[in-house]
Amino acid sequence: MKKFLQRITDNKTWDDLSVSKATLDRLQKIRTQFQSGRGARALFTGPSGTGKTLAAQVLASELNLDLYHVDLSSVVSKYIGETEKNLSALFEHSQRMDVVLLFDEADALFGKRTDVEDSHDRYANLETDYLLHKIENYPGLIILTSNLRTAFDDAFIQRMTWDVDFISAKPEPQLPWWRRVLIWFGLK
Repeated sequence: MKKFLQRITDNKTWDDLSVSKATLDRLQKIRTQFQSGRGARALFTGPSGTGKTLAAQVLASELNLDLYHVDLSSVVSKYIGETEKNLSALFEHSQRMDVVLLFDEADALFGKRTDVEDSHDRYANLETDYLLHKIENYPGLIILTSNLRTAFDDAFIQRMTWDVDFISAKPEPQLPWWRRVLIWFGLK
């Protein structure tokens, strides 16, 4: 399983996050819902550097669970049936360990299903359907992150328990130096 999963050991707290109040509220609701019942799927979308992976670390720490990053490059195989076999083993192992799973850049694996034009398209869609079935039946918490919400089809997003947008924080406007001096001397 080590080739599919990498444990993230950094424990983070709410204080480590720099997100909007609305995003923080949603994250805390995910924690509360998960504590009162099992099985949740969360999609975190937004630009790079907005705290999606950090939020996953905070949730895992708050729930006293280990967080495991799924290495998509080792799970996906070009051989028919191997990806499903790898996913099945991954989910069975993770369920026994009772961990939070993080699919970073999930659109690479969970992207929009395509129109079937040949057997490759049909197989790719079956693979996506199989994966959706696996995540829907996982009794733990699964977090998927992506920079592009539009990379997913609506049917996929509807299957998520939580859909959380991470937006870039707008930096505070820098005051001119002379205004800072006046404020410092109490003249403004």
